[in-house]
Amino acid sequence: MVGRMMAAMRHRGPDEEGFLFAPPVSLGMQRLSIIDLPGGSQPVWNETQTIAVVFNGEIYNFRELRKELEAAGHQFRTRSDTEVIVHAYESWGKDSIKRLQGMYAFAVAELPEGPSGSALRVFLGRDPLGIKPLYYTYTGGNLLFASEVRALLASGCVRADLGVETVPAYLLFGSVCEPLTLIDGVRSLPPGSSLRVSAESPVRETEPETYWDTGIARQDQATPTSSVDRAARPALEVRGLLERAVASHLIADVPVGVFLSSGLDSTAIAALASQVQRGVHTFTVLFPDTEFSEADLARRTAKRLGTRHLELMLSDEEMVSRLEEAIAAFDQPSMDGVNTYFVSWAARQAGLKVALSGLGSDELFGGYDSFRVTSRAARAGELASYLPSSVRTLAAGALTQMAAFGSSPDRLRKASAALRDSELLPHPYFFTRLLFTPQTVASQLGATGDCWKQMAWWKWLDGRAREARAMDSFTGISWLELRAYLLNTLLRDTDAVSMRSSLEVRVPFLDTPLVEYVLSLAGREKLGERPKHLLVAALQEILPREIVEQKKRTFTFPWQTWLRGSLGKRVAAGLADWSPALEQHLGPEFARVVWQDFLAGRTTWSRPWSLYVLNEWAKQNLRAGQVPSSHSEKPAAVA
Repeated sequence: MVGRMMAAMRHRGPDEEGFLFAPPVSLGMQRLSIIDLPGGSQPVWNETQTIAVVFNGEIYNFRELRKELEAAGHQFRTRSDTEVIVHAYESWGKDSIKRLQGMYAFAVAELPEGPSGSALRVFLGRDPLGIKPLYYTYTGGNLLFASEVRALLASGCVRADLGVETVPAYLLFGSVCEPLTLIDGVRSLPPGSSLRVSAESPVRETEPETYWDTGIARQDQATPTSSVDRAARPALEVRGLLERAVASHLIADVPVGVFLSSGLDSTAIAALASQVQRGVHTFTVLFPDTEFSEADLARRTAKRLGTRHLELMLSDEEMVSRLEEAIAAFDQPSMDGVNTYFVSWAARQAGLKVALSGLGSDELFGGYDSFRVTSRAARAGELASYLPSSVRTLAAGALTQMAAFGSSPDRLRKASAALRDSELLPHPYFFTRLLFTPQTVASQLGATGDCWKQMAWWKWLDGRAREARAMDSFTGISWLELRAYLLNTLLRDTDAVSMRSSLEVRVPFLDTPLVEYVLSLAGREKLGERPKHLLVAALQEILPREIVEQKKRTFTFPWQTWLRGSLGKRVAAGLADWSPALEQHLGPEFARVVWQDFLAGRTTWSRPWSLYVLNEWAKQNLRAGQVPSSHSEKPAAVA
């Protein structure tokens, strides 16, 4: 069974594999060798071989922890960061996870009698921001866990049945929401959580324990008395934390590169990396359509920084020809991620195993429209609560009608949804991230929004909303972005599609000390005349002026154009071949209407694309079931 699971994710670590068999515990891992290439084989043991670990990720403060542990008498046999975990666990037990800085998912096995004896318990841990995934399920009296859902399916012990509760969240936001997956019974270990399970048969189901949360975001730190110091201190602190983060993220025994677009975030990472290492590799995606090309600006930046620059030209023809492999890279479906798949592939083809990304900057420093729009949505919802329901319905209907003719139809639909019922989602922020409106999702799934409140994904979002309300408005939105869009979409997609190419992507902006410090600042210290004011203030000496002063762009592909060309034919054909597993809950007529709305200019590309990816993933991964005969009569109105 473990062998089948490992084979299903060999792409995550093609360099080496390792096993631990200590009944009733079996562990396996696929290694992507990055630090201590000859000596970092897993599992890694402590001195007495009573504790072993298998590990995915990087511990960036492993050198500091190693010195501390050696001073306490621990003896190390390797130079790897992995070995720090076993000695830390031996010294500090489950609290050791609080000492780790990095991105990680690991399993520690306790074997009091050594490798020839039986295991006592297993301890699972996931990093605070959820950069690395960890999925688990209780089935047949056993606990199964893995870095990918597809590995659990490969075990033969998990039925490939659709997780029905997950479907509303996917339609609302275009990705699967923590802690659920699209496989019934398979859950994600939440970020900043651990799970300690006794090795007994049958296994007693245990709930995850949180070790990192908004307690770190206390906004009661003492501030300098001088107004000059008060203004300068945050920028100086951020500069120092970022420099240390990038330096630690460059630690590797293999070449490291940087994803370089024309944007502020990737330029900042490339500039800081170039101060640490000469000739860092950088990568940029080019398009034949110059409207979408970031090549010129990225090329000038690379030349100024002295990086070894590589450009990947991607046409719509190549996109179509390789679409199937890109979709297959998703461990869970998502409307995002294909862009990262192709740039990861390019980096791997160039011989890299590690690349740095600018993910996390928009969430921390306020780069998204949600930081400005959420407050307006909150005020509108509050005002609407004083209006009679008939008036709200009329006003919302007017906005929906305007959406049919406006230049931003989906934005008007979001406003209409919030006006109709702002209580359908736990916080006004979530209306800014909608794919389909709650009213549309409820009508298509034959349910009301009230029933969602009992679902695990709703409870996750509601919990984060309560935490956000205890913060100032800016920091609250930052927290929701970190715990919703970044976690459920960007980080999950980046890990899955990059590791499909056996490439490890590191994210310095999500270095825990940096995140904790920025969250601890009051919102007024992060606001300024331009978005990401604090980041610009921290790095103004090394950022090119043309990068700082340009209008914000999003690193994305020209989907709107491609979907009206040859890619559109592929998508239309895919939507016409609807998954039987989905048809039990979401009819094919809905997809047909959404596609026609896109062709008519009544909606954006993200809606049909998200349905296409969901459908393709379902056809590849889900077990088909019986289709209710009455389903074809379900209305297909889209709002």
